[in-house]
Amino acid sequence: MNDYKRWLLEAKDLEIQKELRAMDEKAIDNAFYKDLEFGTGGLRGIIGAGSACLNVYTIGQVSQGIADYVNSHYDNGSVAIAYDSRIKSYEFAKKAAAVNAANGLKVYIYKSLMPTPCLSYAVRYLKTSIGIIITASHNPKEYNGYKVYNDSGCQITLEAADEMAALIGKVNIFNGTKDNGFDEEMKRGNISWICDDCLDSYEKYISSKVLPSVKGRDIKIVYTPLNGTGLIPVTLALKNAGFNNVSLVESQKNPDGTFPTCPRPNPELKKALQEGIKVLERTGSDLLLATDPDCDRCGTAVRHNGEIRLINGNEMGILLYDFLLHKKKHDPSSVLVKTIVTTDMVLPMAKDANMEVREVLTGFKFIGEQIGLLEKEGHPERFFFGFEESYGYLSGTEVRDKDAVDASILIAQMMQSFKDAGKDPIDRLEELYKKYGYSLTSLDNFEFPGASGLGVMKKIMERFHGLAEEDIGKFAYINDYLSSFSYSKEVKKAINLPKSDVLKFGYEDGSTVTIRPSGTEPKIKVYYYIVSKKEEELKTLLETTQNGIRDLIAKFQK
Repeated sequence: MNDYKRWLLEAKDLEIQKELRAMDEKAIDNAFYKDLEFGTGGLRGIIGAGSACLNVYTIGQVSQGIADYVNSHYDNGSVAIAYDSRIKSYEFAKKAAAVNAANGLKVYIYKSLMPTPCLSYAVRYLKTSIGIIITASHNPKEYNGYKVYNDSGCQITLEAADEMAALIGKVNIFNGTKDNGFDEEMKRGNISWICDDCLDSYEKYISSKVLPSVKGRDIKIVYTPLNGTGLIPVTLALKNAGFNNVSLVESQKNPDGTFPTCPRPNPELKKALQEGIKVLERTGSDLLLATDPDCDRCGTAVRHNGEIRLINGNEMGILLYDFLLHKKKHDPSSVLVKTIVTTDMVLPMAKDANMEVREVLTGFKFIGEQIGLLEKEGHPERFFFGFEESYGYLSGTEVRDKDAVDASILIAQMMQSFKDAGKDPIDRLEELYKKYGYSLTSLDNFEFPGASGLGVMKKIMERFHGLAEEDIGKFAYINDYLSSFSYSKEVKKAINLPKSDVLKFGYEDGSTVTIRPSGTEPKIKVYYYIVSKKEEELKTLLETTQNGIRDLIAKFQK
């Protein structure tokens, strides 16, 4: 209530004032129960008044802390900024630009909304100290966010995030930010639009993904940007790659932060793809491509035996890796990078290809970080492919985050290759399963919204961590990434990864269950990887495993 009263006194923004005065006790609790936490994923929260929400004051406070960080690490520091189609994205981007400019940094900002991969590319192209994009990725329309990239175009590391968070915490949210206004800084020349040359260069980079070994270009494609940023870059990339038979989903074509036909604009969800599936069926097309609002995730639907089949992130990662192994040159020093929650089926595939596999913590920033490490060794070309189960893929090194434009071009060519061979991707998955063993993946999301949810999530995770040593007899191993130890019946050994609130339970048959709290939403995520020699057993095994975990979560929150 003290914070609420302070905001009533000091927040001068008329829209914020109106919202504050309309709050009841519950709304006040939800708006002020915490300060938004800044981490490696930046900030993400519901748009609105209050310290727990995203608004011009929290954006200003964070921008001041980041400007302080840049000035402490760089002479003549600079910033590249982008924004997506979400509500208030442009307003927040201008606020971030104005604050950074007022702190003496040179600011470059895109003239129009732009995908996350274009921001990552711009950081490297313009050689800026950091990058900022205003986006909440695939979250519902009520959310927005603020992601920060380092000078290599990768999301910031844990150490940088901690230092930035400490500086942000020192900023008085109402009178601690420098801000002369966006228009004034533009007049002074401290803010400039990002030149068209940067986008042209990115498009040329994407064109390098065109593989001469794929001869045809006649598949029929349906594309939806889910009212986000992908319309121009994806359609242009497809055209440049020779794919001219592309139908757009008209209801989801134009940028719209209210996402009227897909309240959850997430290409992982079947509901978000329904409009695209209708067009796929009506036009008799071969492939549906769907990108999320900031165009870093790519979902798909295809035809198989006369039915529409969605391909999940693990399946697409397997297929793209297999496709690139056959179509793209690589040498024995090449590296595949995946996260710890991503399918293990690629491990024997990589072994057959004599390729090194690097497993990293959840989050594409850790995949991008591996590219940076290879670059420091003088061999960034060793990076072959990186992917995560949440529909993120990357096949090059000029972008250091997942890139749905890149993925769209690769998927289109892979589909063309299958069509030319008289098969489809599901046929190829079946061939790979027969060779390497059948597997099934699934994801459970347990949501705990509001002020009380944070405590419930903490309690549940603490109980699961307590199982690591108590119940090891039930598992082949338990990896506790918070304690940095792996437990098995025979031995306890260290895990050489940064500490993270994640647990991975490994079963004797090779199946795994991984549990972690989301870094961007009030939910606990559970990833299931189920394996069996018999395909018909997979669904029963998954159901049994899921029921066991669901019972534990229900028990632990009491």
